[in-house]
Amino acid sequence: MSGSKQLKLGAFMRPVSIHTGAWRYPGALPDANFNFPALKRFIQKLEQGKFDAFFMADHLAVLNMPINALKRSHTVTSFEPFTLLSALASVTEHIGLVATASTTYDEPFHIARRFASLDHISDGRAGWNIVTTSNPDAALNFGLEEEVEHDERYVRAREFYDVVTGLWDSFADDAFIRDVESGIYFDPEKIHVLGHQGKHLSVRGPLNIARPVQGWPVIVQAGASEAGRQLAAETAEMVFAPAGNLEAGKALFADIKKRAWIIGRDPESIKILPGALVIVGETVEEAIAKRKHLDSLVHYDSGIASLNGALGYDVSGFDPNGFLPEIPETNAGRSSRERIVALAQREKLTIRQLAQRVGSYGGLSFVGTPQTIADEMEKWLIEEGSDGFNIMFPFLPEGLNDFVDKVIPELQWRGIFRKDYEGKTLRENLGLARPANRFFKSDR
Repeated sequence: MSGSKQLKLGAFMRPVSIHTGAWRYPGALPDANFNFPALKRFIQKLEQGKFDAFFMADHLAVLNMPINALKRSHTVTSFEPFTLLSALASVTEHIGLVATASTTYDEPFHIARRFASLDHISDGRAGWNIVTTSNPDAALNFGLEEEVEHDERYVRAREFYDVVTGLWDSFADDAFIRDVESGIYFDPEKIHVLGHQGKHLSVRGPLNIARPVQGWPVIVQAGASEAGRQLAAETAEMVFAPAGNLEAGKALFADIKKRAWIIGRDPESIKILPGALVIVGETVEEAIAKRKHLDSLVHYDSGIASLNGALGYDVSGFDPNGFLPEIPETNAGRSSRERIVALAQREKLTIRQLAQRVGSYGGLSFVGTPQTIADEMEKWLIEEGSDGFNIMFPFLPEGLNDFVDKVIPELQWRGIFRKDYEGKTLRENLGLARPANRFFKSDR
């Protein structure tokens, strides 16, 4: 038993499965990314399982991969996150709604309005996943000839965060009086004009929406590079951390929490949730067989394209049965490239084998029975490899139903996962404080 420690669980749902072969698996819904009735059932099942959040990634371009790979991928398109999450807010009551929004190709005023609106619509369940965008095709969609340099993206992201949170604090919590008798709707003394002038951004404000229900939507961050870890330590309340094994998870967990402590933040105010693909079987052998069948549905064209994208470097011209060449540094995500190179070296994988692994899903996975999966998750929690996980389902609806119906009860029996939601908002369920308004004293 883990004492008072409790797992936090998000569900990574864009695409509905990260695994490239998921849409071809027997019983899966090939059109799930655009099937709203199915997505509604999925999120309601997650809420039945008391998940903390439904997490949507986003892309600002069709994925840059060869057409032979592109035509095989279910991950290339999906609904726009805010539109979908606003609709899903109306059919749920407790589960958090986390959307990705890029600081590289959007404006702070737009982001602040959208998340404030979603937080009000959902009655306090919104979360913002801060990302910097490295896809070169996305740059072309926003009037640039090439992507923004890696470190510069993070400098802009840090300033962007300050502006967005400043805009959320435009109104005091009690600014809107709405006194019918006097005819006073709001107190003009309780509006703050931000007036930001910085290196990358110039934003006057104020935001034309009341302060979000949670004060600020929960801040989520997913980068694991040096710049990404520092941004997480300074801003994040939930970190979607890539960690291929427990030792890597423990190192990342300790690093981000230490960085937060150094700058004066309570390390407990940051929840570290690595992504984990989970495949459940009645026996370990059955679960392994499911994984093998799922991986077999990935075509080599898709695998090599995924590998090239993750490396930020085209290795398709090299011998598939040879080993990786020296990979030069590019503007692509550094943590992803380094993780894959380390995997290839550690397991002595050829390019073909590595493409198969990355194309199927090469990250952390738990494959086994409800008991063995719970054993691993509990170990991560106790040994401080994570505060929980962002669960990735191998195929839907079966993979999701297996987890909610079989793994969740095992976690609850062990006393490491809730049997009911603790609060009304995403912050309350994650155990996060409501941020004070930096410009006004709050009555809350």
